[in-house]
Amino acid sequence: MSFSSLGLSAPLLKAVAAQQYEAAYPIQREAIPAIIKGKDVFGIAQTGSGKTAGFVLPLLELFQGRKAAKNRYVKALVLVPTRELAMQVGDVFKLFGANLPQKIKTVAVFGGVSINPQMMALQGAEILVATPGRLLDLVDSKAVHLSEVEVLVLDEADKMLNLGFKEEMDKIFALLPEKRQNILFSATLGDAVDAIREKLLHDPIKIEIEAESKTPNLIKQLAYQVAAERKGPLLRYIIKQQNMQQVLIFVSSTRTADNLVEKLIKNGIEAAAMHSKKSQGARTEGLSKFKSGKLRVLVATDLASRGIDIQSLPYVINYDLPRSPKDYIHRIGRTGRAASEGEAISLICPEDSHHFKIIQKKMGKRVDIIETDTLDLKGY
Repeated sequence: MSFSSLGLSAPLLKAVAAQQYEAAYPIQREAIPAIIKGKDVFGIAQTGSGKTAGFVLPLLELFQGRKAAKNRYVKALVLVPTRELAMQVGDVFKLFGANLPQKIKTVAVFGGVSINPQMMALQGAEILVATPGRLLDLVDSKAVHLSEVEVLVLDEADKMLNLGFKEEMDKIFALLPEKRQNILFSATLGDAVDAIREKLLHDPIKIEIEAESKTPNLIKQLAYQVAAERKGPLLRYIIKQQNMQQVLIFVSSTRTADNLVEKLIKNGIEAAAMHSKKSQGARTEGLSKFKSGKLRVLVATDLASRGIDIQSLPYVINYDLPRSPKDYIHRIGRTGRAASEGEAISLICPEDSHHFKIIQKKMGKRVDIIETDTLDLKGY
């Protein structure tokens, strides 16, 4: 289905065409018309399903022709769990809204950086993308007011709840006007998400796109059985032998990320780490270089990876397995997006074998495992 049938005006359709979006994704086909009509929406959708454009486009459409907001009284609030996702969503608003007849200022705010520039940026803002903690700091400083919010979006609600933001979210809900449109997206269902849904949504349009246990067909999965002491050399062997030029590597800890990057660089592979202990400037620079293809390898922890959204990422490697099958699916779903094929590789030490069997069972898909005992890794 084309975007022209979803109720978007000509300037937005032109912005969509400029980004070479050809057909709307399923969640966009259902969410865009519903949001334009003012309906509450409850979407179950994975990262990479197109949900960001699914709410960005109709919000920009809604605010075309409406009276501008009073200074520091935002009209739309988008809550997200991490800094990277806040920046990503803010960039999508700016991308599609750049050439609209009525300019709509969007600001993204998040912790880990100085609050003063964000306070200044909020002058004249109509759409605010925020992490909960920093938003409350800005409210306390009178830098922004939520009493005239017309639309609330909760993006990745399950992650916000899992990261312990419920108390902050409840404080934010109490500051919002009772009459407003609500849009809630979550990758999973659960008691906490159900409670938020019942509290916020009124007769919502429910959209369910993809079950958590499914993986995209475009992802080729492969695993290598390896002794723990040979895991680093094997990783470098795979990257060099396959001439990988853009690969996202997942690890379990910040220490592992830093150590891995150090060894990759020593072996002539340009790499950077992305985790919660890195400064926001370093994270932003590393992600920007990786997305543009100027950085060959990005090593990330699960939390820091939120917001890494690259349309044609060819490789994902699980250097360490995640704790849950859901996180495994989330990780490998960073590749094989937007009709582009991708490869997901896992390095399996003997102590990981049982856990990897559980992941495959939950996923409903068997992954071929290659033995590497006889592989000569000298020099890697």
